[in-house]
Amino acid sequence: MTKEDRPEPGPLTVNLALQGGGSHGAFAWGVLDRLLEAEWLTIDGISGTSAGAMNAAVFAHGIASGGREAARAGLADFWERVSRAATFSPFRRGPLDMIRGNWSLDRSPAYIMTDLMSRLVSPYSLTGAGGNPLRDILEETIDFDRLAAGPVKLFITATNVRTGRGRVFRSHEITPDVLLASACLPTMYQAVEIDGDPYWDGGYSGNPTLTPLVRECESHDTLLVQINPVERPGTPRTARAIANRLNEVSFNAVLLKELRMISVLRGVVDAGDGEGRRWAEMRMHRIHSDMMVGLGASSKLNAERGFLEMLRDEGRRATEEFGQRHRASIGRESTFDLDDLD
Repeated sequence: MTKEDRPEPGPLTVNLALQGGGSHGAFAWGVLDRLLEAEWLTIDGISGTSAGAMNAAVFAHGIASGGREAARAGLADFWERVSRAATFSPFRRGPLDMIRGNWSLDRSPAYIMTDLMSRLVSPYSLTGAGGNPLRDILEETIDFDRLAAGPVKLFITATNVRTGRGRVFRSHEITPDVLLASACLPTMYQAVEIDGDPYWDGGYSGNPTLTPLVRECESHDTLLVQINPVERPGTPRTARAIANRLNEVSFNAVLLKELRMISVLRGVVDAGDGEGRRWAEMRMHRIHSDMMVGLGASSKLNAERGFLEMLRDEGRRATEEFGQRHRASIGRESTFDLDDLD
C-alpha cells in the first residue's frame, strides 16, 4: 500500500475502528504501522476500545506531534514500554511452551491462580488492585492537551457500570483515566471513576463503537481492524474454553448489531436523507487474520517482546494483503460482505 499503489490521484480519507484484546492489540499496531506508510491515505476519525483505545490515542498523538513518522515512532515506543513493564511479570510461559513456540499462558501457574481467584475474589478485596501499570506509560508518552488539538477525531468507548450503557469520549475529553476505563476488566481492576460514575471495559458496550464514525466524520469508508474472532470452529467443552468463548461473543455483540444495521439500510430503497442514509452509505472494509483464531485467551496477558513483535508483523502482513486485494475499492465500494453476518 505504497504511494504508487494509489489507483487514482489525490488522497483518500478513511475512518478506523480498532478492537480491543489485551496484548493482541499489537496486531493493530502492525496494521497502523503499515497504513502510515501509505501517504495517499489519511485518517479522519478513529473509534477504539480497550487496547484499540490505546493504539488510537498514541496514533493520534503522534500525528498531532510530528506526522506519520512521529506516529510510527510513538506506537513502537508505547509497545516497547509495555513489553519492558512485563519483564518481571509473573505471567510467563513455561519452558515447554517456549520450546513448542506456544504463546499461551494456560500452563502458567500465575495465570492459573489469577484465573481461579478472579472467580472467587473481588479486586476490591485485594490491596493494590486498583492500580494499573499502563497509567505511567500513558502519562509518559501522551501529551493530552496536544492530543485534544490534533486533526484526528477520537472516539473512545467505556462502559458505565451504573447504567450499563457505553459512553463515547471525544478527543477533548480523553485523559489517562478514560483510556484506562476503556481497558478496565472488572475481574482484574477496580472500576475507574469519571465524573462521579464508575466505568469498566468498553468492549461490553461497543468493541468498537461505529455510530460516531457515521454521525461525526466526513469519510464514508471505515476500516475495521478485527482482533476478536466472530466465528470459532467446534463447541467449547472445558470451563475455561466456555468462559473464553462467552467473552468473545459478548465483546462482538454490539459491533455486529451496528454492522447488521448498515446491511439492512443498504437494502432499503429509500433510506431517507438524514442519518439513515449516512448509515447506508458507509463503506465497510476489514483487516483481520485467521491466525488470531489460534491464539488462546490467556495469551492476551502475554506481553513478551517476541510475541508483540510477531503480532505486529502479522498485522503488517495482513494489511499488505488487504491492500493488494482491495486498494482500488476504497472510496468506491465496500469490501466487507456484511451479508455473511446474517
